[in-house]
Amino acid sequence: MLFHTQSAAVYGIDALIVDIEVNLRAPQSENDQSPAVTIVGLPDAAIRESRERIRAAIVNSSFFFPVHKMTVNLAPADVRKVGASFDLPIALAILGAHGDLVKGDQIPETLSIGELSLDGRIRPVRGALSIALRCREDGLRNLILPEENASEAAVVSDVNVYPARGLRDAVEIIRSLESGRGTPVAPLKPDPAALLDAGGRYRVDFSEVRGQTSAKRALEVASAGGHNILMIGSPGSGKTMLAKRLPTILPPLEFEEALEITKIHSVVGLTGKTGLIAERPFKNPHHTVSQAGLIGGGSIPRPGEVSLAHLGVLFLDELPEFERNVLEVLRQPMEDKQVTISRASSSLTFPSNFMLVASMNPCPCGYYGSNRECKCSPIFIQRYVGRISGPLMDRIDIHIDVPAVNFKELRGKGVPAGEPSASIRERVIAARKIQLERLRSDGIFSNSAMTSAAIRKHCSLDSECETLLERAMYKQGLSARAHDRILKVARTIADLETSPNIKPDHISEAINYRSLDRNYWT
Repeated sequence: MLFHTQSAAVYGIDALIVDIEVNLRAPQSENDQSPAVTIVGLPDAAIRESRERIRAAIVNSSFFFPVHKMTVNLAPADVRKVGASFDLPIALAILGAHGDLVKGDQIPETLSIGELSLDGRIRPVRGALSIALRCREDGLRNLILPEENASEAAVVSDVNVYPARGLRDAVEIIRSLESGRGTPVAPLKPDPAALLDAGGRYRVDFSEVRGQTSAKRALEVASAGGHNILMIGSPGSGKTMLAKRLPTILPPLEFEEALEITKIHSVVGLTGKTGLIAERPFKNPHHTVSQAGLIGGGSIPRPGEVSLAHLGVLFLDELPEFERNVLEVLRQPMEDKQVTISRASSSLTFPSNFMLVASMNPCPCGYYGSNRECKCSPIFIQRYVGRISGPLMDRIDIHIDVPAVNFKELRGKGVPAGEPSASIRERVIAARKIQLERLRSDGIFSNSAMTSAAIRKHCSLDSECETLLERAMYKQGLSARAHDRILKVARTIADLETSPNIKPDHISEAINYRSLDRNYWT
């Protein structure tokens, strides 16, 4: 007998529907030595080994495993199938082919995924959200999957998600879906609004940061315009502390943004128990990270840190300590907001619209320009800063000095408490709304993403601003890209002050955010 079920495979961050066909036939003779179960359709080793897991799971779940010869086909046959998530649908197809599941030769409008243990329990898999989205796109109404993956898949509307602890649960769900059989089972229906409200409750706040008024202002400007920022300061000045609090002043996530972030994290198994990621991600890779770890890769490409930081913050602490070839691969994702990984068999594109926040010491010993003595020679300082290439530095809109905090500010004596993140976030949200209204017609959503045409259109300058910018260009030897960065940052500063025009004060502040372009560094 022939029976059909459906499952899905995840490639990159998207899912592909896989049709599973099981055919049972009696042995042709007593001497028939062909394998009891044959799996075809380009399965990997994990799928080929599933024969023994499925046999044990069916028997230990009190079902009968057929004695017939069995052929399992995974279609489309020319696409490589990877992972153990096909265990459950293959087991259900075997039961269906033997007549123990439903009437007919298929399970209508139902897709299943899950890895089986020997006792019939269903283990969690990766990419459940991507699979649920594919079900909605293809009009599949029902999705049966492991209990641990149900919360993330259930946020997708128009798909009935049924969590199953074991093979027997999955069988009962399928029987209940068939009219007149079994006990009715209700699908899992979480409240997406409640999941979003549960996020955004950060354990850190900008009010905890003592002093660093100029650095806080620079981070506010960076958040308002989505600009990349580099903080330069001696050890212990608070660079990492400031960076970790940056997500607290970024605008809260919309539901579709949360869905997009969760989809990326789902394929690497980082969604957690809540299912929906409701906070902007903050990724902080160590400086020993490889190119594949940062950008993504592998024989079957997986997202890297730049994609896991999508719509959030990528923090690179001690920037000059990263390998130069690793840093250089950041240039294309920073410009295109996506990264493409090509292999001989396929080419996959991952989103990488992140905000880069980096920190570095001013010199190898870290104390140049501070109260402590610096023993680094000018050539050592220049060589240290030169570890970061000019093209990469040009793509960082804001360079800000972070000086050491003095004793009075550190102790808080006679110094007002820092402004809380909630107040700063309100100004950031207001500035983002202004940008969205102005740039919507250009298909752009933040000042940092403005093209050259958009800059000419929205960053007009009066004669005083022109003179000020021209003087800075000649004095500091700024590149054309640095010129555009200054105008973008000035436009954001004007938006924070709800000013329709860029003023000299805005240009002056934006120029001051180019610390590494000043003469004393060279």
